[in-house]
Amino acid sequence: MTTPDTSPATPGRTPRPAARSAGTHPLSVAVDPAAARTALVAELEARHGLRPGRPGPVRDALLALPREVLMPQAYVRRSAPGEEPPRWDLLDWSAPQDRPELLGLLHDGGSVLVQHDGEPLVGRAGGTRSGASITSMSTVMGLTTSLLEELELRPGQRALDVGTGAGVTVAVACEICGDRGVVTLDRDRHLTDEPDTDLRRLLESALAAMVHDHGLVPGASPAATVSIVRHRDDHIDTLVPADSPVVALTTSGQVHQVRDDWLARLVADRPERAAYRAALRSGQGFQNPEHRTLLQQLRAHQLLHVNRDVPGGYWVAEAVPEAARHAVVRSWPAADIADKALAHLRPILTAEPAS
Repeated sequence: MTTPDTSPATPGRTPRPAARSAGTHPLSVAVDPAAARTALVAELEARHGLRPGRPGPVRDALLALPREVLMPQAYVRRSAPGEEPPRWDLLDWSAPQDRPELLGLLHDGGSVLVQHDGEPLVGRAGGTRSGASITSMSTVMGLTTSLLEELELRPGQRALDVGTGAGVTVAVACEICGDRGVVTLDRDRHLTDEPDTDLRRLLESALAAMVHDHGLVPGASPAATVSIVRHRDDHIDTLVPADSPVVALTTSGQVHQVRDDWLARLVADRPERAAYRAALRSGQGFQNPEHRTLLQQLRAHQLLHVNRDVPGGYWVAEAVPEAARHAVVRSWPAADIADKALAHLRPILTAEPAS
């Protein structure tokens, strides 16, 4: 069940019931975020003033924004009206069993409950909370949509969002105007500390969304190494899973490597590795049929250990979001790193300075 919708009624809007049993929303029968966004936009067109059937920046942004990434956790009330103490369950998109119900909550047009008793939003475990109250929720989508349509936002404009809350309004503004022109303010630091989130958690959330959206299957999906460099106001953070190291040069001339060497250690003593390297040194070349055979044998050995918690196992960005938890991370004071002296040996994902 959900908390009653106490927002002002929007003309033509049918109020939500004060309580709803888990899993009864029609969107909960299938986990299809794109279809859920389409259904939400159709509802907003029919009842809440979104211009129907015509392309527009707000409509396009709502169709594009993955709300399950924007709000990967949300509360659903389980206690009956008047029951004390009240009880809520925190649904988590990273938990497959929560996704059908969470998808319905995120796309039914009502307020999404995102914070209980002023808690930090980063690093929360799913499960039941009791007592106290919900302290932050998103605005109902009918009101949000009407506001955004009234503003007539366009690319390149600048926007200030005061009282960011769950971030729905500002996410649409960023999608339309570009994120460099949008500034957000909120008095609750727990609602604005996402730039300081552990990089492993950010990568895990991104992988979970990718796995779901594209139907990726562990062991039968593309895999890639990742390096992330994030520059906050006063720190530089790095994350490295698998074998894409980051190299940092300090202002004192020291060189630091952030390296995950599990894969290198896994194959270091394999006879196939010694054999193909010896063949290359002897001048046999990459076209030698034996070279391909040795590499295939080495790859088969690697696949027995990829994203598995076994001796010699290593972790890479593929279809197992939990792999991010095993990444190597490191931070430095920004003042200690020489300007533009961070280097990487593979393509990297970078994060802009947090504002």
